[in-house]
Amino acid sequence: MTKATLGLLLAALALSACAGKPSATRHGAWVSPPSLAACLAQSDDGQEPPFIRNCFGNFDRASAVAIAYAEWRAWGQVVYDADPHNEAPVDPDTKAERQPGFWQRVGLYWWIGMNQSNASAGWTGKQDGSGVAFPPQDDGSYAWSAAFISFVMRMAGAGAGFPYAESHSVYINAAVEQTLNQTNQYAIQAEPPNAYAPGIGDLICTGRGRAEKLTYAQLPAGRFPAHCGIVVAKAPGQISIIGGNVEDAVALTHVPVTDQGLLARPDGAVVDTRYPWLLVIRVAYNQ
Repeated sequence: MTKATLGLLLAALALSACAGKPSATRHGAWVSPPSLAACLAQSDDGQEPPFIRNCFGNFDRASAVAIAYAEWRAWGQVVYDADPHNEAPVDPDTKAERQPGFWQRVGLYWWIGMNQSNASAGWTGKQDGSGVAFPPQDDGSYAWSAAFISFVMRMAGAGAGFPYAESHSVYINAAVEQTLNQTNQYAIQAEPPNAYAPGIGDLICTGRGRAEKLTYAQLPAGRFPAHCGIVVAKAPGQISIIGGNVEDAVALTHVPVTDQGLLARPDGAVVDTRYPWLLVIRVAYNQ
């Protein structure tokens, strides 16, 4: 057997072993975890280290959660359970995202999380892509919470199975459109907050600002302000999520749920009085 033939055989075996079984959802659509072929099909933008670009590992929830926890610990294990509507003004000179070591970390989220063709790939916690520092009061134009989620998903091995974006609304809408159209481009599925209990590694999302009154039935809804966190722990009556750009850091938030683990009651009323949770993005991991 030649080396070329052996290589082709090993590649075929790898593809067969890494292709996960599709998981049925209550909508009747099928969402398949990304296979090795799908991972390798992602574009090589040049910003990814070899272990991501060449798919050294499976896309598994344990990795996604561990990566989120590692970043949370790096930021000092911030726990943020306050109501953001009642938060006190933050001294712009003390924002964590602008401090030495942390603005560079935010830059890593942008660089790894975004495709290099996206201009935001060059942003940091305090500079634009040209290296020009922007004023602290303008940081809303450089919000990095979606970049953080994209970073976690890419680092965990999602490959082409996740729509990396600087706005949460991009992957919220993608998940909803897949559910409605029963397509399978990405390894994500949209679930209503009163019908599906989020699991470890899933994302929960809320509209923000002008989108706070947005409902699941109104999705997809174009580009809108939002926030998503990754579920890292579950307990009776509560789940824990980790998100980026929460109090200008990576923070853990406790979210109340029903006895069934749902974000909302059967009538659609969200249990959490601080955040109007909009949907759950169910992620199809290989493991």
